Amino acid sequence: MSYTINRLIPGADIDAVDARTRAALAEQGFGVLTEIDVSATMKAKLGRDMPGYRILGACNPKLAWQAIGVEPRVGAMLPCNVILRETDAGIEIGAVDPVASMQAVANPALRAIAGEVRALLARAVAAV
Repeated sequence: MSYTINRLIPGADIDAVDARTRAALAEQGFGVLTEIDVSATMKAKLGRDMPGYRILGACNPKLAWQAIGVEPRVGAMLPCNVILRETDAGIEIGAVDPVASMQAVANPALRAIAGEVRALLARAVAAV
């Protein structure tokens, strides 16, 4: 089982894909709570250059509420990360597959919620 839901956008600019990704996530009820510019961090902390790489921490409040309600410690695994990375072929979008990440938690109610989140993230990635 893959641990991410992926899509490649050939010939695109990372800033344009970032904006499209945020809009697609919003259409599915997600907000972006955190943003990490990994490229800028590696340059600042290590003096190393790398292709564009961003991590967006996406959260659907309604489903996060439900997940925390059935498994209070699941917050350690939130929010759902979505990466944007520059490759030679274009910008790759990769959203965490919450079903894969929740396999370690033995709670059927949480797995059902993770399935809902997976479907919404897959729709968002497909819409970018």
